[in-house]
Amino acid sequence: MEFIEQIDQQLFLFLNGFHSPFWDNIMYWISYKFTWVPLYLGTLIYFIYKQKQKSIITIVLLIVTIVLADQLSVHLFKNVFLRYRPCHNLDIQNLVHLINNHCGGQYGFVSSHAANAFGFATFTSLIIQKKSITYSLIFWAILVSYSRIYLGVHYPTDLFGGAMLGISTALLTFFIFTSYQRKIK
Repeated sequence: MEFIEQIDQQLFLFLNGFHSPFWDNIMYWISYKFTWVPLYLGTLIYFIYKQKQKSIITIVLLIVTIVLADQLSVHLFKNVFLRYRPCHNLDIQNLVHLINNHCGGQYGFVSSHAANAFGFATFTSLIIQKKSITYSLIFWAILVSYSRIYLGVHYPTDLFGGAMLGISTALLTFFIFTSYQRKIK
């Protein structure tokens, strides 16, 4: 386990080390929670347009996916594993490039940003089932996740764990969705 943590730390420092004032602003913007409101609203409008009244269950389950991923990331992981964020890790905090001196909460495993982004991307992709949408949403989720390393607040394994949590949550809610769809037919 110690070996994995060392690799994780070194990979974090390597990736966090690529920075510039231009990318600082871009990555801060990418990671900011309200930046993606148009994407979320556009997705809701798409569901309403395509599914009409049936969109209610889709939208409710999408919201459940994100809320569940978010809450589990905090209560089942961060508050249990108590793994310091890189910017709170006394061994490396002086090597971490932070943007606007913002470090976030004390613990970082798993990343809520990654869990939420991958939960949203997975559930939406499973509903829409178009390769171009799926590839775009996966790219978006990876970009949001990478921004967390760039900003100095998460290790790669925090992001991987968050991604797996988000995907799992989306698969669970999609299973509920398909079960519901079969019952109403």
